[in-house]
Amino acid sequence: MFDVFKSYLSSKIAITDEEFELIKSLGILKKLRKRQYLLQAGDSWKYDAFVCKGCLRTYRVDDKGQEHILGFSIENWWTGDRESLLSGTPAQSNIDALEDSVVLLFTHENFLHICHEIPAFNELINGILARSFVALQNRIHASISYTAEEKYQNFLKTSPQLANRVPQSMIASYLGISAETLSRIRHQSLKK
Repeated sequence: MFDVFKSYLSSKIAITDEEFELIKSLGILKKLRKRQYLLQAGDSWKYDAFVCKGCLRTYRVDDKGQEHILGFSIENWWTGDRESLLSGTPAQSNIDALEDSVVLLFTHENFLHICHEIPAFNELINGILARSFVALQNRIHASISYTAEEKYQNFLKTSPQLANRVPQSMIASYLGISAETLSRIRHQSLKK
């Protein structure tokens, strides 16, 4: 699976074999079975994680036991709980595998070491963080100002690779609408 990460990096930045060997020496491959946790709420998150294979979801559970999906991560995406990672506090989120998955983990210390030793990698990560911040702003805007149908259409536009890969009930949770509402929207769009 290191070859997946090397292909990802090579498509984004120029990286030497020596630099990749450094990265490889600091990475930990972790296989997850479907429904297996990568992180459970209450545990501390100490990694930067890259998805080599599979699909994961990040979610929180409210006081009533209702799940609220914050996001999905598929191949060539990063995942984790940044709040727990940066603050050292217990995670509020859960991350589990929706499919059999493989993730590449770096302890945060090792990740920072890679960023320091390989400036192009550091620039790549800073760009990812900046785009993630913009995407989060757009998601917040959509959640407070779009209708349920607009939320779903926006999801299809921004995340087409997830539409047929993730159960509809989870898409509904991610959008903050009921599964019934999503079913109605999908049924109406088929009639158009």
